[in-house]
Amino acid sequence: MCLGVPGKIVETYREHDLLMAKVDFNGVIRRVCLEHVPEAAPGDYVLVHVGFALSRLDEAEARQVFDFLERSQQLDELREITP
Repeated sequence: MCLGVPGKIVETYREHDLLMAKVDFNGVIRRVCLEHVPEAAPGDYVLVHVGFALSRLDEAEARQVFDFLERSQQLDELREITP
């Protein structure tokens, strides 16, 4: 099953005319496309699936999802992937 992972936007930028961001997944920084949520800004939390932010969510909801993924040991893949 594929899940979205919550992360906090650290920085936004344009890359080849696409809105992109550096997103912090509890200490792991990844590049993410923000084209589906162009209103997202640094400090916002987004739900990310295969490199695309699909929606914004509040910090409490992001923490709940992240805690669940940690308890389920579903975060190992995120840590192992080279940026």
